[in-house]
Amino acid sequence: MALLPVHLPAAELLFDADFLSEPAAEALLTQLTATVPWRHEPIRLFGKEVLQPRLTGWYGDAGATYRYSGLTLEPLPWLPALHALRRQVEAATGSRFNSVLLNLYRTGQDSMGYHADDEPELGPEPVIASVTLGATRTFRLRPRPVLQPVPAAFSLALTTGSLLLMRGPTQRNWLHALPKTARPVGPRLNLTFRLVK
Repeated sequence: MALLPVHLPAAELLFDADFLSEPAAEALLTQLTATVPWRHEPIRLFGKEVLQPRLTGWYGDAGATYRYSGLTLEPLPWLPALHALRRQVEAATGSRFNSVLLNLYRTGQDSMGYHADDEPELGPEPVIASVTLGATRTFRLRPRPVLQPVPAAFSLALTTGSLLLMRGPTQRNWLHALPKTARPVGPRLNLTFRLVK
């Protein structure tokens, strides 16, 4: 398969549901879940410190420091499996990446609130490539108030082995989230490749 456009106003999204085969995705999920030194970080939300409802890891080239929600992440050196996946993602997207954020959602109660990947070190129009391993979860996007008329919110099921590319004005015009779900789901690992400048 190849990356195909997802039609969303004032955004540039491309999606490939079959970027990795299911066996390759499951093998990578098992390997990374067992080998990454997962962190459970506190973040500051509305003036309060709370633990993130997920586990995280940050890998990248030397100097690819990333700051968000009061955290400063210094990259761990690339694991061979992550380096190989970066090369696959770069070939598929035609973009260059020097870092990856790993988010491990252990159950349906782990989540990510609405936000944009718009930190200054990502540049004015960040390119974010998101690979999903494991359980299917619903990815939601809602427009920022700058868009007039306001378009409808949008949902996309991110399946194991899928690749979602967000670029252009997407982060400026839309917020995205991975909400909690009450239905029983297995673990999901999301890897978002970025270029930190």
